[in-house]
Amino acid sequence: MILGPVSITIYFIYVIFDKIDNILRPVINIPGIGFVIIIAFIILTGYLSSFFVMSRILSVMDKYLERTPGVKLFYSFVRDFFEAFAGNKKKFTKSVLANVDDTDVWRVGFITQDDMSSFGMENYVAVYLPMAYSVAGNVYIIPKERVRPITSISATQSMKFAVSGGVTEMINESPNDPLSEAIAH
Repeated sequence: MILGPVSITIYFIYVIFDKIDNILRPVINIPGIGFVIIIAFIILTGYLSSFFVMSRILSVMDKYLERTPGVKLFYSFVRDFFEAFAGNKKKFTKSVLANVDDTDVWRVGFITQDDMSSFGMENYVAVYLPMAYSVAGNVYIIPKERVRPITSISATQSMKFAVSGGVTEMINESPNDPLSEAIAH
């Protein structure tokens, strides 16, 4: 029980380190240097992207990739997927309990679209329901009245709870919670 999670985590970190390090191994055969160079490149790219000139270059590249036939579909899918988890357009920020089956069974999900009128469905929302122990999930379009917002924990904790199959311990993060207030200060 103790060594399992620790050894699996260490192995996972080793595999990630080794995979990243092997990218430059044919060019530079010094263990660890490929990892350092690639991580430094990623950090530098992130830092430079915050400047006006770099953001303008990225905007132009984005525009051309959006207009390229064949590439557009794949590029827009990958971009939207990454923006759903990070960046200014995060989609998984509104955690909810969703009643999909019209019974008293509730599932943890995230509202991805507040308005489904473009589908001809007034007063409906799109809810993404992640699957346990998987990156997969399903999107359901359900009436707004069958959705309850989760306000006592963060969206990140809701995602952990759903993906872990409900075994993750939840910490109440409501504004009136003394532990949350102590952590915030």
